[in-house]
Amino acid sequence: MRTKLSQFKFELNDKLIARTPSKRRDDSRLMVVNRATGEIEHKQFSDLLEYYSEGDTLVFNNTKVFPARLYGLKEKTQARIEVFLLRELNSQARLWDVLVDPARKIRVGNKLYFNDKRGNNRLVAEVVDNTTSRGRTIRFLYDGPNDEFTKELHGLGNTPLPKLLEREADSRDAERYQTVFASEVGAVAAPAAGLHFSRETLMRMELAGVKKAEVTLHLGLGTFRDIEVEDLSKHKMDAEYYRIEQPAVDTVNATKKDGGLVCAVGTTSLRALENSVSAERLLATSEGWTNKFIFPPYDFHIPDHLLTNFHLPKSSLFITTCAFGGIDLILEAYAQAQKEKYKFFAYGDAMLIV
Repeated sequence: MRTKLSQFKFELNDKLIARTPSKRRDDSRLMVVNRATGEIEHKQFSDLLEYYSEGDTLVFNNTKVFPARLYGLKEKTQARIEVFLLRELNSQARLWDVLVDPARKIRVGNKLYFNDKRGNNRLVAEVVDNTTSRGRTIRFLYDGPNDEFTKELHGLGNTPLPKLLEREADSRDAERYQTVFASEVGAVAAPAAGLHFSRETLMRMELAGVKKAEVTLHLGLGTFRDIEVEDLSKHKMDAEYYRIEQPAVDTVNATKKDGGLVCAVGTTSLRALENSVSAERLLATSEGWTNKFIFPPYDFHIPDHLLTNFHLPKSSLFITTCAFGGIDLILEAYAQAQKEKYKFFAYGDAMLIV
């Protein structure tokens, strides 16, 4: 039987979308969903480590969000154009895949000028191709070394806060829309489940003997793009870069061998793990681009638990959560979440599925 998009529809009260981060990272609430019993508990995020003991492992996505939203001025008309950097295509040629808004004003051959806050021109880009209705390929016209170019680009960019939050990014987002363990630059959106972890929580983990493994998956906008097909087997995810190295492999496989629990922190960590399963159903090193889309029914190999945020209806993130927790149980959990006024989306509360 085919899995249909309409199975993942629910009505979400927009007032429950968290527009700003909590005062402290680990101030959020934690819903705990037990797959075996169907029990749903209401906790605080600070209670998370009650579910883990020495020898268990939490797997984090160490991707780092870069300031991907730029504003340029179109030559001649001086129209203000938003340029959202998706991914670098060629570092030597300074070629990037981007989204532009408003797209109707931007054609191949147009030049865009990017100024600093004082109005001084810092970069110029030329549109060299159309990719989708809003997508363009642009070439930055810059002759200096790569490190100087990257510095200029990041200096002009803004934190790529989701449009759904309906506000401009401010100074607190530069810190809070980034995990404390972020190290590998390349994401245009934050791995939201990891945002709950403070340095104090990580220290408590270490003192309790709970291990930490890191994988990398650079989130692109494809993770959040609307699914437009009813038959989920026909949905194609945009490819995202991922990497799993030997230290994570050794930690996770030792945990599984010793009978410990492995918790994937976020659906991106989950996808990276499930993309790297060996013939022995253990984790293996790998690197490349993945468009893996996990939807029910799915047989998970690596993680025993999933920590995730509360997602939007019919999103790939929600569908993957249902694949792990079961459609009916997760829909019931989301109904309770709305009744209990849990906060949704990137700055919202957390759910632990055990």
